[in-house]
Amino acid sequence: MASQQFAGTRPDVVVIGGGPAGSTVAALLADKGHDVVLFEKAQHPRFHIGESLLPMNMPLFDRLGVRAEVEAIGIPKLGAEFVSPWHEHTSRFFFAEAMDKSFPYAVHVRRSEFDELLFRHAAKLGARTFENQRVTHVDMDAAKSGDMRAVVKVKDAQGVETAWQPRFVIDASGRDTLLSNQFDAKQRNRRHASAALFGHFANAQRAPGRLEGSISLFWFDHGWFWYIPLRDGTTSVGAVAHPGYFKDNRKGASLDDFLMQTIALAPKLAERLKDATMLEPATSTGNYAYDSKFCRGDRFVMIGDAFAFVDPMFSSGVFLAMNSAFESAAGVDLWLKGEARAAEKQFRHFEKVMKHGPKMFSWFIYRITSPAIRKIFMQPRNVWRMQEALLSILAGDLFRDTPVGPRLWGFKFIYYASCISLFPQAVKTWAWRRANVKRAAEEKVTGAVYLQDQGVRSESA
Repeated sequence: MASQQFAGTRPDVVVIGGGPAGSTVAALLADKGHDVVLFEKAQHPRFHIGESLLPMNMPLFDRLGVRAEVEAIGIPKLGAEFVSPWHEHTSRFFFAEAMDKSFPYAVHVRRSEFDELLFRHAAKLGARTFENQRVTHVDMDAAKSGDMRAVVKVKDAQGVETAWQPRFVIDASGRDTLLSNQFDAKQRNRRHASAALFGHFANAQRAPGRLEGSISLFWFDHGWFWYIPLRDGTTSVGAVAHPGYFKDNRKGASLDDFLMQTIALAPKLAERLKDATMLEPATSTGNYAYDSKFCRGDRFVMIGDAFAFVDPMFSSGVFLAMNSAFESAAGVDLWLKGEARAAEKQFRHFEKVMKHGPKMFSWFIYRITSPAIRKIFMQPRNVWRMQEALLSILAGDLFRDTPVGPRLWGFKFIYYASCISLFPQAVKTWAWRRANVKRAAEEKVTGAVYLQDQGVRSESA
């Protein structure tokens, strides 16, 4: 653990954003003895959605030294349940049945508790942490000749501005995408658009015994719902659909009422919530998928959602964010030590990782509402261990030597063959999705615009 005390406004590294990515990379670099300053725009604990983690998060917690603390605030998640209105049965998948049986579970957490835990851990390891401090601008070209330091402008809650001059900048600003916006590098994913409306419920019906913590996905005509049990008895329920659904169907209803109206479109979900009570006002978010033209440059990197965001269907966000923190920290550490060649090699590897993760998950996300995918998920078969490979991907096992690649190609072959067998339905679904993506692009607004109420909590894209 780092014990050196740092001061002044010329640190080695400034990290923008105190979420999972930012707190993780700050902790790793501070533990290496670097002077790290971490800025969080809000005050922990603060609300955030994205409560479900993946099994491959667990070894990252081990490496960070926080596994016991995370498990203490979480509920075990052994797998996933898929529920379809077009099928009588429920389809269950267990992570213990993946190709590598060593990672049989993950956890669900309240993000307010989880994010604060990681943020405080970074401080324990020596990072200088600041809350209620929003980074407003980064000038990478402000360095005087020979100095090679950026200028980072920061504004506190009272509007007082300070300037910091780090050697290196790490953007972990989440969907604020600070550097990507500054560099005009952010690009919306033209193949996918969605928005979400969600709330937390008490007394929602749960599965018995060890299945209690399983995440459930409910399909409905316009998209899908998540159903995430939390440790304190609360259940997180959210609807994800194309923005047009929210625009065309809300018709003046309050967010709370509209969420309940949407839940009614999934009768099996409504049955589980028949005795439940919404604990707080519903929340909206525009979840347009996006990425950036690049994830690193001279003296900076962009990690987590600051680089790319994909639909949260497979709970990939926190895992991809934390994994990117580990990969970037390795490169930044070498760069700060003056090991330029080794750092460049690591940064090239970091770039590959940043592109690979979202690409793997996105293939499934783009097609999750298709009849062929529903058929495969609701009637799974482990031919040539393809079901095991699928579970490995859903567990986040994307960056090791687990042989999922060939079996993924086999899975894709079966998917396209199923599309042929379901040709009229497949074409109809494809045309519907294409029309909604085109409409969203033409209107150039997120679904959250259709959902906002004055005074209602909303997470912006």
